[in-house]
Amino acid sequence: MFCYQCEQTAKGTGCDKMGVCGKQPDVSDLQDLVVYALTGLGQAAVAAKAEGKAVPLDTGRFFAKALFSTLTNVNFDPADFKPLIEETVARREALAKVLAASLPEGPATFRPALDLAGLTRQGAEHGLKNIPETNPDILSLKHTLIFGLKGVAAYADHAAILGQEDPAVYEFLYQGLADTFTTDKDLGAWVALVLKCGEVNLRTMELLDAANTGAYGHPVPTEVPLGAKAGKAILVSGHDLKDLKALLEQTAGLGINIYTHGEMLPAHGYPELKKHPHFYGHYGTAWQNQHKEFAAFPGAILMTTNCIQRPADSYLGNIFTTGLVGWPGATHVKNGEFGPVIEKAKAMPGFAADTDQGTVMTGFARNAIMSVAGTVIDAVKAGKIKHFFLVAGCDGAKPGRNYYTEFVEKAPADTIVLTLACGKFRFFDKKLGDIGGIPRLLDMGQCNDAYSAIQVAVALAKAFECGVNDLPLSMILSWYEQKAVAILLTLLHLGIKNMRLGPTLPAFLTPNVLNYLVANYDIKPISTPEEDLKAILG
Repeated sequence: MFCYQCEQTAKGTGCDKMGVCGKQPDVSDLQDLVVYALTGLGQAAVAAKAEGKAVPLDTGRFFAKALFSTLTNVNFDPADFKPLIEETVARREALAKVLAASLPEGPATFRPALDLAGLTRQGAEHGLKNIPETNPDILSLKHTLIFGLKGVAAYADHAAILGQEDPAVYEFLYQGLADTFTTDKDLGAWVALVLKCGEVNLRTMELLDAANTGAYGHPVPTEVPLGAKAGKAILVSGHDLKDLKALLEQTAGLGINIYTHGEMLPAHGYPELKKHPHFYGHYGTAWQNQHKEFAAFPGAILMTTNCIQRPADSYLGNIFTTGLVGWPGATHVKNGEFGPVIEKAKAMPGFAADTDQGTVMTGFARNAIMSVAGTVIDAVKAGKIKHFFLVAGCDGAKPGRNYYTEFVEKAPADTIVLTLACGKFRFFDKKLGDIGGIPRLLDMGQCNDAYSAIQVAVALAKAFECGVNDLPLSMILSWYEQKAVAILLTLLHLGIKNMRLGPTLPAFLTPNVLNYLVANYDIKPISTPEEDLKAILG
């Protein structure tokens, strides 16, 4: 195996014996084979478009789903990848039959082995290091594109689940993977293609935003309890709001309280979800703290989308996966069919008594913030608000992430902190007060709600008649997995400059590619909170 797609990659260079995330070598190789097979399907889809032949929309939907399954912390069960590979090849062959031209040798002619052991051996031959390229900088950009495409695929899958799709997104997924096996583009063309990935991701996040708000309403500021309520309990983690909605409906009137974990916290702000009286509160913090937090939870646990860690034996029997999530030994249930989860919750003790651990606020998406835009603008013009910080991104277990806690704590009292994604769990319960009734800490939502943050920045720039880079706004970003890569590419596509990124820079960027980002976007690694605040505020 060789994998360096996440921030915690071993020794800052790559996992080659076992993934720091818990991914075993066979799973890594099988995921590489999924990507290789999808590259062949992408080549067939690109060829079909060139010949004017239609590619079924459900092929795009499948493509996004299969690519999403290779994202960090989604599926660790080797058995799940065999049918994905086989269906990928079957869809490729169906397209090949209608093509006038033959497909090139390689991914488009790949024949899968008949058993899992054979597929694993094939995967070892078709990993990141086997992509055809002699220029290390172009190879770096090819890998960056692959990781960005994985993030786009995740958001596209979330949006499609709620009925929002754009064939152009699927076409770019096809084209992007197919292009990784071309050798006729120069460095400039590859930079443009990677930035194009950011543009397509912006469209994909727009689709997901429309899907979520169309189904569940625009988030509103909501106070969320961090304690517990006496009674039976189910904990929901991940990102999938449709799964959460289905569980809320299926548990109505059963005396079971529903709690969110991790990136599900912002779900409390959606009107169509919060109307359920048994949707109680938030339990725990970010994904990397599961072992301690899940072991103490006295109910059933449902994992949707990515974020799962290796379950400890103490709660393996209580945890359920759904959708694309998988772990060997954990019970998998179909999306929306949560009877086994509910029965497990009934059989478990639940919380013995009410506990009060305070509250946090969420629901400050773009509609909520723009509804008080006049007040915000007046406060800036009056000098009451001097600066905005978007402190956002993924959390993780690697040392150095306490930087984000300290940064928020040390941000001056005349500044506002916007946040989104699970990085906020370093400081989400800090009481920072307010400025003229505007809370100093505004939780804008999940990682995909970067779209909301972008729309707020654009609206403020319009109000102040300046560019986004001229606003008193600084982005302090943390990254962990491939959705964060896609968001970073979106920000680069939009021309956002002066971002600070940490806790470490991506291992897949060569020095030349990194120098390009520094020279053209003034992107910087984080240093210390004191030094960075001084540099930003003067």
